[in-house]
Amino acid sequence: MHKLFIIIGAVSGAVSVILGAFGAHALQDTLTATGRMETYETAVKYQMYHSLALILLGIMMAQFDHKFMQFSGYSFLMGIIIFSGSLYLLCATGITKLGAITPIGGIFLIAAWILLAIGVGKSL
Repeated sequence: MHKLFIIIGAVSGAVSVILGAFGAHALQDTLTATGRMETYETAVKYQMYHSLALILLGIMMAQFDHKFMQFSGYSFLMGIIIFSGSLYLLCATGITKLGAITPIGGIFLIAAWILLAIGVGKSL
């Protein structure tokens, strides 16, 4: 399972770089005109931060083996998809109601960090 989270984190990190470059170059005029550049940058940053967290989690799972570590990994993944994904969609479509979904992703990300702490604590 730990290898899966490392792979997902690496792929997500690569996608984050691709989307960041795409936003900075191909979408820059559109994002600036709609006032969504900051929103897009937030999506890219959070995706990258939590992609790195997934990689670190995968590495840590070799030492700290507990089911909460797996729960943390899945929560990081759901958080990335819902948080960053909803922001990307909001920027691409202009549908502001998508912003209502973003906090759900944030809750998954918060839960992932808490589950990580619990998982390490329980495996000691």
